[in-house]
Amino acid sequence: MKVIKYLIVGFVFGIVLTKSEAISWYRIYEMFKFESFHMYGIIMTAVVTGALGIQIIKRKNIKDIDGLPIAIADKENGNARYLIGGTLFGLGWALVGACPGPIYILIGAGFWSILIVLFGALLGTYIYGVLKNKLPH
Repeated sequence: MKVIKYLIVGFVFGIVLTKSEAISWYRIYEMFKFESFHMYGIIMTAVVTGALGIQIIKRKNIKDIDGLPIAIADKENGNARYLIGGTLFGLGWALVGACPGPIYILIGAGFWSILIVLFGALLGTYIYGVLKNKLPH
């Protein structure tokens, strides 16, 4: 039954990203050239929504889907890792024209060349998993 809930949320997320044009390569291109506010508006809306959601979770002691309290750990210090990771993520996003969520949406929409991007994303994740104990955290 939980799987159905996750699938519904995934479908709704995909529809929202598609209708808002957040999966459009052209919109991403405009964003990285600072020619349009469209994607920045979507990102800022997501940040504000996330911040409000976290505050509601903390203040109302909301429980997760299993009925357990949600515990949000404080972030560790480490500006360098966030700068390096964010830069790599942004470069990949700019080169490919899609971040991880829209990869699946684009495949579902029939853009089969994105399978190469998915393979690269999974390979990068695997390599990180292999090397993570050797990397500075």
